[in-house]
Amino acid sequence: MTEDEALRQAEEAELAARRARPRDEHDGVVSPLADADERVIESALRPKRLTDFTGQARVREQLSLILTSALRRGRPPDHVLLAGPPGLGKTTIAMIVAAELGAPLRITSGPAIERSGDLAAVLSTLSEGEVIFIDEIHRLARPAEEMLYLAMEDFRVDVVIGKGPGATAIPLDIAPFTLVGATTRAGLLPAPLRDRFGFTAHLDFYQPEELEIIIRRSAGLLGVTLTDEGAVELSTRSRGTPRIANRLLRRVRDYAEVRADGVVTREIARTALEIYEVDEHGLDRLDRGVLEAVVRRFGGGPVGLSTLAVSLGEEAETVEVVAEPFLVRRGLLARTPRGRVATAAGWAHLGLEPPAALAEPPGLFD
Repeated sequence: MTEDEALRQAEEAELAARRARPRDEHDGVVSPLADADERVIESALRPKRLTDFTGQARVREQLSLILTSALRRGRPPDHVLLAGPPGLGKTTIAMIVAAELGAPLRITSGPAIERSGDLAAVLSTLSEGEVIFIDEIHRLARPAEEMLYLAMEDFRVDVVIGKGPGATAIPLDIAPFTLVGATTRAGLLPAPLRDRFGFTAHLDFYQPEELEIIIRRSAGLLGVTLTDEGAVELSTRSRGTPRIANRLLRRVRDYAEVRADGVVTREIARTALEIYEVDEHGLDRLDRGVLEAVVRRFGGGPVGLSTLAVSLGEEAETVEVVAEPFLVRRGLLARTPRGRVATAAGWAHLGLEPPAALAEPPGLFD
């Protein structure tokens, strides 16, 4: 086993362990992850066409060209890979691709395809032009990955009958299809699989103005009375993620209906989000706990992930997956070869004067 393969298996094991754990309070109001119940709610809020999709302007334009060209040629478009953090709309875009093509959509996920036979069963029942969406495609089992190479390129699969020297491979033609793969870990995709996608879209975090539009649209669908100032307040605390924006809208709606007149104003939004411990920058209790631990307990760092997690009474995966990415993106925390370090902005966020040594930024690693 090569070093890259070992690293990939370790990453996959880490993700599987995290997803197997019950959702706790930190996988809540500002988490980019969603459980099954929330996905049902999200389905009612998803835009159905590309023209209704807000944000990701470059990706929308590129996809529009690809889909329009395919429709004019009367052939399925190239396979599409959607890469980016959770909650940015990868599943929604996959559904829009199928809708724009007027084609059926088949949805599955990498962890659900454990053997090559599972993938063969799905591919062999596809109709011509159908779109298949594989979420978390980086978690496909290796035999299924290898079968997918041939399916994507030549629209056929080799079904192996028997074992050992007597095994026989039977070629099976499948209908031309379009694969839409989604991944939050593009670096874990093997190069042969990544290269077979004709178009790769990298989704970015949303600007507050884009989130305002999304929040207003969702408020209309949910029947929530929302002022412009209320939409602005929610958008600035949503961490650049539509899923979080919609979740905050629902929580603030609950507060407005129970303790006010049902109208979500700026003041109502602020008061409600104080209850859920989401501050004006989108940090929640866990985020602030991580930042305060690095600054107050460890003098600003550097501090290792395991030590930091133990000091908080949290699992290392919770700190690394839920809190750290946002703190790093906001420039409040930095990852260095020696551990996590609070930046000058992190000290200032806590109302503290940073040490003079922070005038020279720490070196980051990939």
